[in-house]
Amino acid sequence: MADDGYRQPAFDAQVLQRILDGRYAAVRDLVRDNLVEHAQVLDDADMMPREEFRERVREIVGLIAATGQAGYGFPEKYGGGGDIGASVAAFETLGFGDLSVLVKVGVQFGLFGGAVLQLGTESHHDAYLEDLISGRVLGCFAMTETGHGSDVQSLETTATFDAATDEFVLHTPTESGRKDYIGNAARHAELAVVFAQLEIAEESHGVHAFVVPIRRDGQPAPGVTISDCGDKLGLQGVDNGRLSFDRVRVPRTALLNRFADVTAAGRYESEIENSNRRFFTMLGTLIQGRVCVGGAGLSAAKVALAIAIRYADTRRQFRTAEDQPEQLLLDYGIHQRRLLPLLARTYVLHCAQEVVAGRLHDVFTDGADERTRRALESRAAGTKALATWHATWTIQECREACGGAGYLSVNRFAALKADTDVFTTFEGDNHVLLQLVAKGLLTDYSSDFSDLDQLGMVRFVAGLAVDGVLERLNAHKLLERVRDLLPGGDEWDQEAGLLDSNYQLAMLEFRESHSVAGVARRLKRGIDLGMEPGEVFSRVQDHVIFAARAHVERLVLMAAVEKFQALPDGAEKVAFGLMVDLHALTEIERDRAWFMEHGRLTTQRSKAISREVNDLCRKVRPLAVDLVAAFGVPDAMLRAEILGEQAS
Repeated sequence: MADDGYRQPAFDAQVLQRILDGRYAAVRDLVRDNLVEHAQVLDDADMMPREEFRERVREIVGLIAATGQAGYGFPEKYGGGGDIGASVAAFETLGFGDLSVLVKVGVQFGLFGGAVLQLGTESHHDAYLEDLISGRVLGCFAMTETGHGSDVQSLETTATFDAATDEFVLHTPTESGRKDYIGNAARHAELAVVFAQLEIAEESHGVHAFVVPIRRDGQPAPGVTISDCGDKLGLQGVDNGRLSFDRVRVPRTALLNRFADVTAAGRYESEIENSNRRFFTMLGTLIQGRVCVGGAGLSAAKVALAIAIRYADTRRQFRTAEDQPEQLLLDYGIHQRRLLPLLARTYVLHCAQEVVAGRLHDVFTDGADERTRRALESRAAGTKALATWHATWTIQECREACGGAGYLSVNRFAALKADTDVFTTFEGDNHVLLQLVAKGLLTDYSSDFSDLDQLGMVRFVAGLAVDGVLERLNAHKLLERVRDLLPGGDEWDQEAGLLDSNYQLAMLEFRESHSVAGVARRLKRGIDLGMEPGEVFSRVQDHVIFAARAHVERLVLMAAVEKFQALPDGAEKVAFGLMVDLHALTEIERDRAWFMEHGRLTTQRSKAISREVNDLCRKVRPLAVDLVAAFGVPDAMLRAEILGEQAS
């Protein structure tokens, strides 16, 4: 992809920004304008006491709702925009600003609003959507419990149907069944979508969602206990709270009944007979939050890179000769090595996020079969995991690259680090999400998602013919394909072809297929030896996570390569290609030990890849400031004192 010379043609950062913004450029620009209008909130986050800042964040959320940008994903009938893709683009762009505002918006319109929209029916939509879209009524999403986070099926809160009064009685039976970490709950929410075990005549029908009033006239509703989670590592503008219910009664119509209902006579009805399938179908409709969190994490990483790279292009340190000025930080090879591969990875993850957001829009707009939905859930889970881990890593490296200046709150890294840290567990712990990815790989999305737990997955794989898994993955054929891409055939030390996207993809495809096949073999071997499924899974869990990550890394690179190939020829395409090449070779270099262990990389070729990464960094260096400018982060959002007039 990349040219051989070091002098790359200049490109227009605004043109590249439009390429990155994609079909929703106008939506993103509207959000950027609103971020600039409310830029003072970045200072407020540092200056205001917690309670005062919470009220400030609530005020801004109301102002955002008034612009319509928070309602893009809701039906036009209720004042929304009827465009899921636009809502994701708006949320991603909001991630350039204060992240308490972002999360508060996510809770109100994504989690609470999304649950009412996706799990409710027309009566619920008529009752709630217009008020929640406008911000007149605030709500929260009460799923997680003190004792149950990822294992949602084991929630303890109960909703028992009382046929005599035509009501559900919600109750928190134990301390571990208390709803915990619930955004909007501590101060502002009037309603909650509460997830509870539905019980009729002492028979449990699994977890369902209910709309429950938790405040009346600003005070806890009868039977509802609300407490504050207190200070957190970050996101101090979000009022996270705890909820407990002491036999709180709500009408039968409070059940969000898209997938199941209860008649006045107490008869449970659902078109989905299997309870596990029904549960995971319900959760699958809430996937938008996971997609949005991954995109927001990338936005935070873009802010960090914009600050660090612009600073490195102005900050000087040490002379190379007596008659020369001190050298710019970004001219040092180690500084390039620290920042520019992260810049490249941000570009390719942006492409992967674009694919997931586009498929989300298509699935929820046009509909899709169950297998397609499951594949989307898996891909969204993996992309979210990689994007949020990348954000954490990038923000830390950028902070260090700015030295002591990066430690000052005014330069945003303190807030970026603290506020994004929870993203790696928010909307699903990343390691649990990668187990979901592995599950889909091993079963080809053909088994029920109830088998997400390790026991179900082990039992399923144990019943497969491992050769069939290998054949489906084309593992037997990949070695031949990779060899064909190299001019030396079996000689893996040829330097030609490093910048060939076919070679780069083939390397990642081989790692993926080999690791997935290895997991299948290990699972089956353990069962064949008579081991308990739980022990088998525990022993191979590291391989499971590795295989899932290898799969998502391949999808990420493929998304970027396809984006590159679709671009018109020109300087912007050249610059974009540098990003793809730098990321691909950095990824192979990062895992060089694995490739060497498995005979895909000789020491000579490994050294050649490192030399090429260094060369690519030097090629990217003169373009780096424009490459971060193409992210479109408003200068008012950088706010960094270390950038001087650049960010004024």
